[in-house]
Amino acid sequence: MSPENSAAFDASGRLLAQEPVGDNAPPLSVSELSAALKRTVEDRFGHVRLRGEISGYKRAASGHVYLCLKDDNAIIDGVMWKGAAGRLAFAPQDGIEVVVTGKLTTYPGRSKYQIVIDRMELAGEGALMQLLDKLKRQLAGEGLFDADRKVPLPFLPRVIGVVTSPTGAVIRDILHRLEDRCPTHVLLWPVLVQGEGAAAQIAAAVRGFDAMATGGVIPRPDLVIVARGGGAIEDLWAFNEEAVVRAVAECSIPIISAVGHETDTTLCDFAADVRAPTPTAAAEIAVPVRAELLATLTELGLRGGRAARRGLEHRRERLTMLARLLPSPEAVLAIQRQRSDDLGERLGRALRHRVALGQRQLADAGGALRPALLRQRLERDRARIDALRLRPELVQRQIVDRRAKLDATWRLALSLDPRRPLERGFALVQAGGRIVTSAGAARDAGAMSLTFHDGSVDVVAGEGVERPPEKALSSAPKPARRDGTGASRQHDLFAPPTE
Repeated sequence: MSPENSAAFDASGRLLAQEPVGDNAPPLSVSELSAALKRTVEDRFGHVRLRGEISGYKRAASGHVYLCLKDDNAIIDGVMWKGAAGRLAFAPQDGIEVVVTGKLTTYPGRSKYQIVIDRMELAGEGALMQLLDKLKRQLAGEGLFDADRKVPLPFLPRVIGVVTSPTGAVIRDILHRLEDRCPTHVLLWPVLVQGEGAAAQIAAAVRGFDAMATGGVIPRPDLVIVARGGGAIEDLWAFNEEAVVRAVAECSIPIISAVGHETDTTLCDFAADVRAPTPTAAAEIAVPVRAELLATLTELGLRGGRAARRGLEHRRERLTMLARLLPSPEAVLAIQRQRSDDLGERLGRALRHRVALGQRQLADAGGALRPALLRQRLERDRARIDALRLRPELVQRQIVDRRAKLDATWRLALSLDPRRPLERGFALVQAGGRIVTSAGAARDAGAMSLTFHDGSVDVVAGEGVERPPEKALSSAPKPARRDGTGASRQHDLFAPPTE
């Protein structure tokens, strides 16, 4: 670039940064400027109080709270660290006007300024009532205040649980009133009734009573009283917290809410089963008057006695009136008595008649019993007995006849024995478990078994075996015997041998 062009460019606009002649202010970095602004803002506004409406409320997972405070014309970011957020006496919500105390600082990462909040309070009673009304509408919409959720109180509770401060006058008033009306076993669950952590303790106490087991070492209450003395709305705010209201609404034990004076109203009163104007009134609602109970029992006993006596007298009068309508015993029994006398007289005559009749029957029967007839009948029966008497010769004759028949039967059985022909030289031919009775069957069978009287021999039938001369096997044939008809009769193999 020529010197002429360089001079022209420098006159219209500098390309390189150069320190003007006589200027002793060096340029600052962004970080230096941000740090200077941060120091200036924190030194100038180290402690401020701001009033504004909450917008964009958000609690991070770390426990820090981020929000914006705004009015009609401006808005400022705010941050509340975890430690300060845990000390809040109420639950911040969008739209609530608050007064915060803290210090201003900058956030160089985004070139923004913000307030670090150390304390947050509601901006007057109007903001508190606005928050209360909003929470009330939310819980009512969930049905926590419905009448069908309420349960009746026990008439005479044996154990009463009280959730209140152990050092206040409330517990003494409740105990004194219970002692005067009807002495009852009381379990106290000590809690804080205002300030930081009060709502959590009250909710834990109500849930603790509800979690007690029936029949345990510590008896389970039949009734719970949540009580606190009077005070400003911010003093009673713990009983408006959502955790307390939900614990009271979900408790299965009947609860009486006795928070503040008669004109004070909290959300706990709407969730409880019964609201008492004062703690003393809660004790009066919880139990009846013992003296009145005794008087009532005495009166009921007297009334019961009078009613019993009156009923007895009434029934006695009715019995007397009914007895007048009944006939006399003499009138009722007159007919039966007369009938009894008549039957008594008839019984005597009937007995005498029956005796006379029996005598006549006996006389008739006795006439037929003559000694001659009896002796004749006796002789006839004796003759019959003699005829039926057994004679030995008849029995012996029958024995001889039976023995002869038995011998003949035994000889027949011996003649039919299949082993007797085998002793005379005959053989039993078998093939395959069957008896062979012909030569053709023997040739067809082939292998056979010959059974003799002293054992068996296996043989095979064949056509090539030479037969010995017939005269060598037997003697000359004898002439066949013929019967009277002239026919030849073959000898029976199984016939008994002739003598």
